[in-house]
Amino acid sequence: MIDSQSVKTAEAGGPRGDDRAKRIKGRKRHATVFTDRRALVIQVHPAAVQDRDDAIPLLQASRRSFPFVERVFADSAYGARRVEEATCIAIGTVRKITEQVGFQVLLRRRAVERFFAWINRSRRLAKDLEGTVASAETFPYAASVMLPSRRVARSA
Repeated sequence: MIDSQSVKTAEAGGPRGDDRAKRIKGRKRHATVFTDRRALVIQVHPAAVQDRDDAIPLLQASRRSFPFVERVFADSAYGARRVEEATCIAIGTVRKITEQVGFQVLLRRRAVERFFAWINRSRRLAKDLEGTVASAETFPYAASVMLPSRRVARSA
């Protein structure tokens, strides 16, 4: 699964931008997450950049590191044609339920939503206070080490 999370930053913390949709001035964490909530690739960009633009370098990096990934599920923000043509990874768009009111976690995107929720429990990641983008990308990996284990049911 692939998704992004906008977080506020401190004044002294490197590049940042305005996410007008969420009214947050800061950075976006883009993550590719495996089905058992393990982070595959995390990249940090200014929040002003659209999800479909940030998805291309993220998918290319995940393809280099994890060539076995063939399909990624994402929300409709990643549904642009240039995102689909960027790599050979197929993107399955998960649309929201008709007549949905408010936020609701969809089954195919549950793992990435839970990943962001769990890393936010780490006090250091509740707000992006890092001075460099490299450290802002590293600390979510460190926090994901402490994620609770989840057994994946496998059929015999």
